[in-house]
Amino acid sequence: MPWSRIISGIVAIALALSVTLLGGWYFTIMFAIVVFLGQQEYFNLVRARGITPAAKTTMAASQVLLMICTLDGSLADAVMPIAGTLICFYLLFQPKFATIADVSASIMGLFYVGYLPSYWVRLRAIDSAAFSNLPFGGYWPTTWTDFWEKANSASLGQGFTATLLTFLCIWAADIGAYTIGKFFGKTRLSEISPKKTVEGAVFGIIFSVAVAIAGAYYLHLPRSLFTGLALGLLIGIASILGDLTESMLKRDAGVKDSGQLIPGHGGILDRTDSYIFTAPLVYYFVTLLLPLITDSGT
Repeated sequence: MPWSRIISGIVAIALALSVTLLGGWYFTIMFAIVVFLGQQEYFNLVRARGITPAAKTTMAASQVLLMICTLDGSLADAVMPIAGTLICFYLLFQPKFATIADVSASIMGLFYVGYLPSYWVRLRAIDSAAFSNLPFGGYWPTTWTDFWEKANSASLGQGFTATLLTFLCIWAADIGAYTIGKFFGKTRLSEISPKKTVEGAVFGIIFSVAVAIAGAYYLHLPRSLFTGLALGLLIGIASILGDLTESMLKRDAGVKDSGQLIPGHGGILDRTDSYIFTAPLVYYFVTLLLPLITDSGT
């Protein structure tokens, strides 16, 4: 593996962990930059197919969406239909007649690289106000023992722990799929991405489940074995689907990488595709399903 890939990967992980710990507007601003760069790459893929999307309108709407998610997550879902209306309005009054492909690609850009990633901001924002001890809604631990003393894990906040655990599961799934697939993979998973194998995918999911179960036990989640198994499966499968979806977009556009921003890794979308479908599933798992799970099994 090239050193450029290893170094850029370490830097990206360190940055992700730092802003995840800080939360608040620090996390939102970092995610806003990632979404902005990711949408640029997405629209470049779209233009390679001769489509003329409403790129600026879509990118502006996505940034507003991220800001609203930080201020009041309950209002975030209202942005999607409003933004979709504005995008259609913009395309209708262009000198060149808009096509179905123009409208569809624009709405897809809003949904795929704007709306879905916004759930990371919503997930991190859970209980963030109660744990904020820095300006702009940020958080910094008063003692680092909270991280290795199981009894104090609740003091870290559900938003932080859920976000961090999801990141760890995705990383575990990526490492498992890459390692097992590279050395033992023989059965092609999909024609969309010829290098991905069934063996790699299966072990990626297993790695994700193992990390989720360990995290559920550490965080005292109810019925930790069942909860960890369900969460790990959810994250592992969603990360694979995200990876394949981005591969489909690149194949249709006729390119190997979505960009060249990250040395050794390609573009932003190449490194964040596993995260896109994961966030909303984990958010609703934490906010809707987890409260229904109790130690008694009800």
